[in-house]
Amino acid sequence: MTADEPFEAGQTATRDEQSEHALSLSQALLLPRIVIESTQPVIEGGLFAVKAIVGQSLTVTSKVYADGHDKLAVVLRWRAVGSDSWHSTHMQELGNDSWQASFSIGDVGRHVYSIEAWIDQFATYRYELEKKFAAGVPIGLELEEGRRHLLKAAEHGDEALRRQLQRLHDQFQGHDQDSQVALMLQRDTAALMSLADYRAYLSRSHEFPVEVERERAQFASWYELFPRSITDDPARHGTFNDVHGRLPMIRDMGFDVLYFPPIHPIGRSFRKGRNNSLEAGPNDPGSPYAIGSEDGGHEAIHPQLGSREDFRALVAAAADHGLEIALDFAIQCSQDHPWLKEHPGWFSWRPDGTIRYAENPPKKYQDIVNVDFYAADAVPSLWLALRDVVLGWVEEGVKIFRVDNPHTKPLPFWQWLIEDIRSQYPDVMFLAEAFTKPAMMARLGKVGYSQSYTYFTWRNTKAELTEYFSELNQPPWSHCYRPNFFVNTPDINPGFLHESGRAGFLIRAALATMGSGLWGMYSGFELCESAPIPGKEEYLDSEKYEIRVRDFTAPGNIIAEIAQLNRIRRLNPALQTHLGIEFYQAFNDNILYFGKRTADKGNFILVAVNLDPHNVQEANFELPLWELGLDDNAASSGEDLMTGHRWTWYGKTQWMRIDPGHLPFGIWRFGKAV
Repeated sequence: MTADEPFEAGQTATRDEQSEHALSLSQALLLPRIVIESTQPVIEGGLFAVKAIVGQSLTVTSKVYADGHDKLAVVLRWRAVGSDSWHSTHMQELGNDSWQASFSIGDVGRHVYSIEAWIDQFATYRYELEKKFAAGVPIGLELEEGRRHLLKAAEHGDEALRRQLQRLHDQFQGHDQDSQVALMLQRDTAALMSLADYRAYLSRSHEFPVEVERERAQFASWYELFPRSITDDPARHGTFNDVHGRLPMIRDMGFDVLYFPPIHPIGRSFRKGRNNSLEAGPNDPGSPYAIGSEDGGHEAIHPQLGSREDFRALVAAAADHGLEIALDFAIQCSQDHPWLKEHPGWFSWRPDGTIRYAENPPKKYQDIVNVDFYAADAVPSLWLALRDVVLGWVEEGVKIFRVDNPHTKPLPFWQWLIEDIRSQYPDVMFLAEAFTKPAMMARLGKVGYSQSYTYFTWRNTKAELTEYFSELNQPPWSHCYRPNFFVNTPDINPGFLHESGRAGFLIRAALATMGSGLWGMYSGFELCESAPIPGKEEYLDSEKYEIRVRDFTAPGNIIAEIAQLNRIRRLNPALQTHLGIEFYQAFNDNILYFGKRTADKGNFILVAVNLDPHNVQEANFELPLWELGLDDNAASSGEDLMTGHRWTWYGKTQWMRIDPGHLPFGIWRFGKAV
């Protein structure tokens, strides 16, 4: 083990280390007698911070033990980074050397927690005294030991505590044996002795980091739109001022995050035309991801969207509607970006002197070039410039950033940037738009991303969804990764939606809203837009390359259903996280049936989704009466949260019929019959 490697008390050297560096007697005498190990939640030995939400309970477990049979006292401690003030609570013994405690933190920012353990000599004495007294064996010496415990404890307390212990000692002296035993065993005596405990053989664990974020990091509903498309004429570019008119409807649908793709100037060199064509017409707006022109780069606003004052006014107006603006942070440049002239050393150049544009074979992005994070001229100036871009938008009131393809940029950069930003603005959040291998997706969560896009988009069958939802509820994912279930994006037109009709959109909306505390949709989903480029999961006439005019009152929309789903989420705490999901028996492979509940079971939600958008599905299913402590024949109550209808169930086995032509899912509040 290296000197800076995280470790816990009780960890021993490896055999190779022992053979190379023999343990001396003096070193052995300094090793902790009490072992603290297998502490959770911990990410990679404490290298990365566990995720937590302000005001919500975080449960810590650990194995704590020592030689012999002495009783241990174990305490969970926590503090804010930079503060010397610790908070603490006693951990409860669960059996088999396992201990547990929970704590909550009221402030966002970085904190640490640790565990302390010591031999509780008075608790050990009380345990032995009680056993011997009950067995009727002589206890004269034990009572003398107790008297000495009182005197010794008085040496360690403050003046007030010493007086209390001295009175207790005097009281002990003046009683008979039975009364002395009763005095030693009473709770008040134990409490006083605990205050004066000098903590024999005290051991401490490593300090483990916890990143505490605001509630919106775990529970939020995202709505994505292109401001330039908020217009009634495809020939007229929409503006920030036009977006004001959309705010009430977005609010009424129950969304609280309004996310914009890049709002910066768009380059003209190699500008893409409609449907990603290589030739752009004179009025084609180009892709907003080709960032930069003579009007500026990542710090600037596309002139056709409006002024900086217009943007500030929109941020304020959105806040008045309960909406928070999120911006796209896309680290890529058009070939007209000012940085190419000002900092050519930040980019990769080909042997013929041309710049290397972005590629994801077979896709080519001739209108985009990427920076080189480790170019000789880029460290540290490029890193600092990108940090300053984020800080500039934070100062404009933006506290949420969706980051484009973060898995293609260096992890050390993200770890540094996120920690630096959050050290100044701890309420800033980052969403990773990363569709890549699982290890990288998890690592982005570890280095600081608040939430992430997911594989949910491609999980459609009962088996796939059950496996994926279950995986996200298990460590290490549950400690480092918050899934945001986007049902579609400008880049992804899911194959499931191509031929599923309105029912398919409702199925995916129900799965997303009920499956995670975080979900999102891209504008047009509520209108059931699904026309694909043939053979691809991409939108025909993609809004990335043209202005799209929409009629948001068009027949067949699912606006009312989305609003009700978001309303259900807000009113039921069990649905405000992806954690705690349990799958129950529904005897039909086309029906996904699961439940979520709060820790006290006061809010218990059951969800059944017909995964077949074309056919009625029926099934016998089991009500989880055992979760409520009820027998298999008990009565329970149900309430349909989409319609408000209430009823009483009798017994565990029930029957359901779900017609996708009506509503392809059911959401029921479940409880004991009143």
